Amino acid sequence: MSWKLSAIASKARIESALAQRDDSMGWDESVVLAGYEVDPDEPDCWCLDAYLPEKPSDAQHKAVRALFAGKPPRLVAEQLPDADWVSESQRGVEPIRAGRFHVHTPDHAPSSEAGVRNFCIPAAQAFGTGHHETTAGCLVMLDAMRAQGVNPRHVADIGTGTGLLAFAALELWPHSVVTASDIDPVCEPAVIENAVRNKVRLGTGPSEVTMIVADGMHNSLLQAAAPFDLLIANILAGPLIEMAADFAEAVAPRGSILLSGLLTRQEADVRAAYLRMGFRLHRRLRSGDWSILWLRHRFTG
Repeated sequence: MSWKLSAIASKARIESALAQRDDSMGWDESVVLAGYEVDPDEPDCWCLDAYLPEKPSDAQHKAVRALFAGKPPRLVAEQLPDADWVSESQRGVEPIRAGRFHVHTPDHAPSSEAGVRNFCIPAAQAFGTGHHETTAGCLVMLDAMRAQGVNPRHVADIGTGTGLLAFAALELWPHSVVTASDIDPVCEPAVIENAVRNKVRLGTGPSEVTMIVADGMHNSLLQAAAPFDLLIANILAGPLIEMAADFAEAVAPRGSILLSGLLTRQEADVRAAYLRMGFRLHRRLRSGDWSILWLRHRFTG
């Protein structure tokens, strides 16, 4: 049985709590947060749900309360029935269009529009179905890279989740070698299943995607696949800053880095970390409170 901690507060307080979680370097990754509007007729009334794999401890209660500035709202603990809560939360989610990509769950039909690449990504334990603004923004930016003549031979998708961005990269550059990795081992079967579902070839050669379970760049297979002409990392601001040197070292001369998962207020710190590694902003996309950054070496023409 899984559990849920819930708190009702204003939209501003819930969004602030979610942002605080992004800045919490020691956050317990088994506690997953979701914020949403409770009632369309009361747009300022929001709920924060914290999903846990077991009955919440006093420390987890305290951690969730600490996300709120000032006096925290009342937390209500609820035991949930046996179910894949990620699947439940995404059931009926509407398809999205991002660049040339149409991303939908099995509950919805693919697009019949000419020139559109459909990806069916079901709700799963791995994250990255394309419906979050950061993932959708990365899809749009990848499409823009292709339009501007970027033509990578080796691509890495670090923190791949469901594999969606790796699949999109292979669609845009069908002769490339694409390496997808994630620290969470649950992502490996999800990526393999999604690749089969979307007719994406798995393997280690050109026109294929290979999946690796790895902690950052510290993996012999990832290091052997480098240097990458394009490195994608849709994670969080803290890890993006921490891994700036590792990412920069793994990118080929004149290569590109696509970063997302950072709030607009965190952008300056992230850009500064990569500028120290020799990478400057080439193009920025902002979606809501999120920034999507395309970086290139500052000496690249």
